[in-house]
Amino acid sequence: MLSLAISEDVPLLERFRFLAISASNLDEFYQVRVAALHDQIAAEVGDTSPDGRSPVRQRDEISVRVQHFSDSQEKLLAKQLFPALAKHGVHIMRWSRLGKRAKEALATDFESRIFPILTPLAVDPSHPFPYISNLALNLAVIVRDPETLEERFARVKVPRNFPRFIAVPDSQDFILLDDLIEAHLDRLFPGMEIVTVSRFRVTRNADLSLDDEDAEDLLAAVEMELRRRRFGRAVRLEVESNIPEAVLDTMCSELELQRADVIKSGSFVELSALQQLANLDMPSLRFRPWASVTAGRLAAAQEAGRSMFDVIKSRQLLVHHPYESFSSSTETFVEQAAKDPKVLSIKMTLYRTSGDSAIARHLIRAAESGKQVAVVLELKARFDEARNVSWGRELELAGVHVNYGLVGLKTHAKCILVVREEAGQIRRYVHIATGNYNSVTAKIYEDIGFFTCEEAVGRDATELFNYLTGYGREPDYQQLIVAPHQLKREIIRLIEHEASFGTAGRITLKLNAIQDPQVIDALYAASAAGVKIDMVVRGICCLRAGVPGLSENISVRSVLGRYLEHSRIYRFDHGVDGREPLHLIGSADLMIRNLSGRVETLVRLTHPKHRAWLDTVLGFLQDDANVHFRLQPDDSWLLVGQHHGVGDAQRQLHEWVVATQSR
Repeated sequence: MLSLAISEDVPLLERFRFLAISASNLDEFYQVRVAALHDQIAAEVGDTSPDGRSPVRQRDEISVRVQHFSDSQEKLLAKQLFPALAKHGVHIMRWSRLGKRAKEALATDFESRIFPILTPLAVDPSHPFPYISNLALNLAVIVRDPETLEERFARVKVPRNFPRFIAVPDSQDFILLDDLIEAHLDRLFPGMEIVTVSRFRVTRNADLSLDDEDAEDLLAAVEMELRRRRFGRAVRLEVESNIPEAVLDTMCSELELQRADVIKSGSFVELSALQQLANLDMPSLRFRPWASVTAGRLAAAQEAGRSMFDVIKSRQLLVHHPYESFSSSTETFVEQAAKDPKVLSIKMTLYRTSGDSAIARHLIRAAESGKQVAVVLELKARFDEARNVSWGRELELAGVHVNYGLVGLKTHAKCILVVREEAGQIRRYVHIATGNYNSVTAKIYEDIGFFTCEEAVGRDATELFNYLTGYGREPDYQQLIVAPHQLKREIIRLIEHEASFGTAGRITLKLNAIQDPQVIDALYAASAAGVKIDMVVRGICCLRAGVPGLSENISVRSVLGRYLEHSRIYRFDHGVDGREPLHLIGSADLMIRNLSGRVETLVRLTHPKHRAWLDTVLGFLQDDANVHFRLQPDDSWLLVGQHHGVGDAQRQLHEWVVATQSR
């Protein structure tokens, strides 16, 4: 994300957005990954990672890398983005540079709206060090009594229910909320001298420490853990670089942090707040919108007054979001199922969904109309737990059968099963996807959805839901490959099968992440056998590429652009029987957690048009003329392509999808 924020070929406000996303991603990295290291350090775990690093060494090296990363973020903001925004008439002002009228107007606003909700918290023998909430922006203030010259440390929390950037009246300019508060600290500490003011923020462990094997009521247990999350162990302290050393020592002591857990910032703490500037009403400074189209066969059906069931019954359907509309395909599928009197039941998995989910509303209406509706709702979807708890309550009240998945596993599969009575017979319609049933992220996440009424897939989907909601051993599937019991074994088998063809073998993988050691070893072995392995990996990649004697036949690239590449595509040139390629799509990445700790699904695509579609998609992404990052043998990433732009492959995909809608 930082590389996109740096690129001058990206529109200015989008650069602000990418910079904010890079900060949010770093927050999550600390809340989950670094938090796990802190747990290991606290437990005095002596084991080392596969590369020989102890938990302490990993933490220390992460700190050095993150400090460098943070310095790069701030330099970009101060030296490029803010000055570029100023050229368009928008300035981020300091209080001292404002005119008299602006100061008076802002002072009135401060007095009436902000001052009443601020709470200064002093630290002294009668006032213990206050609790610092996760990711909240704070001011560390040193105040001095002018009579006794005694100094005290105090903390002022910057309220979250105000925007970080406060509009300056009668202008396009903004002042930071924390600057406005700093300018009026005399109102909070009357009669005191303000010695120093520094911004700081604490990041805490935000992972749920839930053992659902012992949780009799998983819903109640998750709700309790969400309350406990607020008090998770501190794992990072971000401070403004001007903070006094004595104050920093006190904070580290009180928060039980080491100096390796401290990240210093020159002047701007909490870069995720830059999303506000990215949303300014300045369309010329953003990407030109690409309107999603309705898949050609669906558009024709709509014009003819035919349902999606008619379309799917005539032939399987593949849709590609956000190039093709999520609303006119997936949401419409659930809506029509909810309204159709021939539909007897609807079953689906929900991992992440939006706050005002049309799909959830359709499920509620279906249940209220008497249909059998069952939802496997994953309460432990990280950072969406509270939303899912809320939906679980609401769905249950409407009569939906809500199940919270299997003990010890997250349900990450994306699947809908609709059972419909047609001419006295039962037909099952299935949707399997690579992405979540979330209408908000479906506009920016690249994903693939597959609709079919093929009997074998319908039987597999029925078995899957029975396994998720009932009690029994996982069945054997015909068309689906399901984790945790089968998927990893099958992927390794397919890799080994491809390796048996030597230099004639080829494997193409598009993933969000690869980390499972056994799968990586299988890919290394296939590379040694001469198999050409091309990978498109968006995020975590623990595999090394192009290393002589290890992975010289493996290439890894990452494609970044306006859309987040989220779909998972698996292609094996010699398939199962050696006669034709095998194409799989689904929810699973090649990580330990996906293959061993989650319920995941992959489905085989058999229609020639759908397989050709996936090959075209992979072709755009693997075109060396398109901008991409390529993993080097020394584990660095090299930016390559015809020019240092952004989204070339995605733009070509958009143009191609618009021109080729019917399949």
